Amino acid sequence: MNDTTMRLDKWLWCARFYKTRGLATEEIGKGRVTVNGQLAKPARELRCGDTVALRQGPVARTVIVRGLSATRGPAPVAQQLYEETADSLAARAQAAQQRRLAPEPAASLQEGRPTKRDRRAIERMGAHGWDDRWSASIEE
Repeated sequence: MNDTTMRLDKWLWCARFYKTRGLATEEIGKGRVTVNGQLAKPARELRCGDTVALRQGPVARTVIVRGLSATRGPAPVAQQLYEETADSLAARAQAAQQRRLAPEPAASLQEGRPTKRDRRAIERMGAHGWDDRWSASIEE
């Protein structure tokens, strides 16, 4: 592990926060990554001890840079490059708990794709001349 400076986008990729360096650059450009509380650019020089706040989808994380690496290695090595703050760990655990307790989204659907029974009922209405409601003609 190198102890000088490193580009922010490359470090995020090496530390396995993002799958590609281009994706890391895109997230930085969208303002989803800050270094020491300030918005950063992909070429921002990162040093050990810096605090990086980032978003991975719905998950917000705050980490402290503990090491720099020129290459992307396996996950256990990448996890040695940073230390997640206690507040960040607690917030992630709480968010995971809320997702587990949230109701199933499909259970609340009232409309959507018709079931086989609904489809047959629709076809019966059409056979009796009640399909005016389903017509998309301009003649009306």
